[in-house]
Amino acid sequence: MQQIHGTVMNYPWGTPDAIPAILGTEPDGTPVAEYWLGAHPLAPSTVGADGAESLDALLEREPRQLGKSAIVYGSRLPFLMKILSAASALSIQTHPSRQRAQRGYAREESLGIPRNDPERVYKDDWPKPEIMVALSEMQALVGFRPLGELGRVLDEFGLRHSFEDAFGAGLFARPAVDADLLRSVMDDEHPAHELVEAIQQAVPEPGWSDAARELQGTARELQAQFPGDPGVLAALFMNRVTLRPGEALYVPDGVIHAHLRGTGIEVMANSDNVIRGGLTGKHVAVDELMRVLDFEAEPEIIAGTEVAHGVVDYPSACPEFDVWRLEVDARGIDELPAHGAPRIILVTGGSLLLTDADGVRLPLDQGCSAFISAQDARIQVTGEGQAFVATPGDVLRGE
Repeated sequence: MQQIHGTVMNYPWGTPDAIPAILGTEPDGTPVAEYWLGAHPLAPSTVGADGAESLDALLEREPRQLGKSAIVYGSRLPFLMKILSAASALSIQTHPSRQRAQRGYAREESLGIPRNDPERVYKDDWPKPEIMVALSEMQALVGFRPLGELGRVLDEFGLRHSFEDAFGAGLFARPAVDADLLRSVMDDEHPAHELVEAIQQAVPEPGWSDAARELQGTARELQAQFPGDPGVLAALFMNRVTLRPGEALYVPDGVIHAHLRGTGIEVMANSDNVIRGGLTGKHVAVDELMRVLDFEAEPEIIAGTEVAHGVVDYPSACPEFDVWRLEVDARGIDELPAHGAPRIILVTGGSLLLTDADGVRLPLDQGCSAFISAQDARIQVTGEGQAFVATPGDVLRGE
């Protein structure tokens, strides 16, 4: 086990203070959106006190540190851990399955599209399922709401018939949003975008439901951030969810989503494949979005299950990663989860001490992180604080 150092990503939608507070650094007013921990080629972590070697280079040189994971993924660490902190919305997006990513990547390679071309969709041949565990309250859009439910909310605005005029008389009798409807919604020339303004400007009535107030809040919030973007109208057709601290949102491939605000720990497959549909100044690929989307997917919120004292598991079906939250008190944790697999641990509060069965010790204060080899002896955790652990998925551990 050895300490690693991640990379700060400064994107305009980030918050200036949340990630520096975790890392123990002084904020300078610059938006800090993400902090990456892993072996992604765009920003690999560095290893050791001097940071002389990158984690991806280390694993390329010593793939045995990946254990069984190397049988499936070679020298590539299959997951990437991040701290994410958003002050404003990220793009409406989805991610491809492994098969779609492989086909899309091969197609764009054969066309000779440079990998750094801003209009290239498939940057690699990997899927990008992800899970977000909230550190603060987090707001997100995920999946499509039932159309009948949206129709009942629009009745409170007196806009049901206006939406039916725009998108068809049987709009709210449809079983769900489909590709044809979403394509119309995301058409920036469609006259229905004027309906967003009508929702924004409506005067709340005393009898309005919470759903109506939430819909208006979404319209106002996103229109202020992305005026005229067709993604604002699309967002009204999506479920808005709130994560409380400790809850997680799992997003498998094909699920439409957009994080709106809040701070959390995000773990994903080690990929940069993002297919965007709106709320962004980056390349939007609506046609590919339609091919990839699972229109029937519903939000999957995971409360977390305490599987041992101080060890909270966030199980999912994803083979590329598993995630645990550690809440360490005076009793300590007898064994760090996922022994025999490569792991990254990040301390988000307090100070912890890792001690392996050979007596090797590694102290980690808040904001510190470490890579733990599949070959490392069993590890005990003492001290007081909170940490997150990521590793390849259960299928790789043979449990």
